[in-house]
Amino acid sequence: MKIVITGGAGFLGQRLAKRLLEKTVGPLSLLLVDRVTTGTFDADSRVKSVVCDITDGAAVERLVTSDTAVVYHLAAIVSGQAEAEFDLGMKINLEATRTLLETSRRLPVPPKFVFTSSLAVFGGNLPAIVTDQTAVCPQSSYGAQKAMGELLVNEFSRRGFVDGRVLRLPTISVRPGKPNRAASSFVSGIIREPLNGQPAVCPVNRDVLLWLSSPATAIENLVHAHTISAQSLGASRTVNLPGLSITVGEMIQTLERVAGPEVVARIRFQRDEVAERIVTSWPGRFDTARAISLGFHRDPDFDSVVRAYQRESFPSSPVKP
Repeated sequence: MKIVITGGAGFLGQRLAKRLLEKTVGPLSLLLVDRVTTGTFDADSRVKSVVCDITDGAAVERLVTSDTAVVYHLAAIVSGQAEAEFDLGMKINLEATRTLLETSRRLPVPPKFVFTSSLAVFGGNLPAIVTDQTAVCPQSSYGAQKAMGELLVNEFSRRGFVDGRVLRLPTISVRPGKPNRAASSFVSGIIREPLNGQPAVCPVNRDVLLWLSSPATAIENLVHAHTISAQSLGASRTVNLPGLSITVGEMIQTLERVAGPEVVARIRFQRDEVAERIVTSWPGRFDTARAISLGFHRDPDFDSVVRAYQRESFPSSPVKP
């Protein structure tokens, strides 16, 4: 089975590739497509890393070929950058999605097409609890671009050109590594940096409600997405994935409970109007009964998320039970 992953050099792409290698039974060929290449899987003959501009139709055609069974489209310009660089966001978040779908459409057998969307597609006057049927009203360029991508995947699926599944991912925390230009980057930063002995800045107030998933659960749900049947999805290929509803203040309380007050003392609040405007337009509570019925997973609580990050980042250090 050949699987193409765009954004294959990124955080999610690398973890998804690793998990697919662990879980897939039978022959597997993974093509990791990105602007840069990594040597992470050099020793594994099942993986090939390719540098490619995914807005270049001819280049994409050389990668998404007749033997492609699944396309994971993870590549994106993140929220803060998409807001600051409108043309770049449109090029990667919308035009590249259309290019990949058109290339997939020309294959003899419609491939499964897994598109990672975002809760940023929502905004405006929202109900207390958002469902899969809640109308989208994005309040950022990133959200608008993702919403347009969702419609494209649903339309190409309706026409039988691809077998699509759109996953609206919660904000992922705790991401290892360095901050990126996402408006939600602080959601990992206020946990990651203090645990690493570094100061952290929180640009929003403690009452802001977030919808979160751990990296491990997000990856399990991405893997699961290509195994579910088109019949079980029905006419709508878009699914709000399960998450944890938690305020910034509750996140900090969890960090203090798990790691102690001296760690929490490394966090300071400094308002960022742009980040605040984007993040507070996103909903924080979802009805994910449909996702659960389809076999998707959620984290039990945020304490377990923080401890999982500790175990991964500091394997030789004891983790407080």
